[in-house]
Amino acid sequence: MAGLFETTPGGGAAIALDEVEVSILRSLAVQMLELIGPGPADGPDADPLAALFAEGPTTPPDDPALARLFPDAYGTPGAEPDDEQRAAAAEFRRYTEPDLRARKRDDALAVVRSLDGFSAATAGGRGGVLRLDAEQCRRWLGALNDLRLTLGARLEVTDDAEDERLYRLSDDDPVKPLVMAYLWLGAMQESLVEALTA
Repeated sequence: MAGLFETTPGGGAAIALDEVEVSILRSLAVQMLELIGPGPADGPDADPLAALFAEGPTTPPDDPALARLFPDAYGTPGAEPDDEQRAAAAEFRRYTEPDLRARKRDDALAVVRSLDGFSAATAGGRGGVLRLDAEQCRRWLGALNDLRLTLGARLEVTDDAEDERLYRLSDDDPVKPLVMAYLWLGAMQESLVEALTA
């Protein structure tokens, strides 16, 4: 089970993690939260109707990682959209991006919380087995996907054929740690999908 998810009874999954792996995963999830940005103001003074009718941006983000997380809904990838596609994409983004950001924020926060609970339960140890229920698995799957998309954008990975270059990096290449995290997250994500569909 080292580093990969396995099925548990009740539709959940479990993975063995050591302290370093927990630290890396938590750090990546926190960075994801920072990248996505804060949500609407919560608290006793928050207006639930205002949140319901909140509108998002109408243009894609400038940051390539955010653009990968929040792509345009219309048009052909790699092709210049026409005016009608741009207008449809802007309208779609305006009404869907706030909810999509909230979901991605919730997924990353669920990873941080489960890792914090795991760390507290295994304090002083060398790690252990993290067990997730079905809902936590769904959140983790979303967060792992978002983390991979973000790292892939930073590494300028465009398709599977290009992944081959990632395996040929020298050990002193400054992007090697990002590549290792990208590949590790991919294996973890694949094992979680397999555990949930077994």
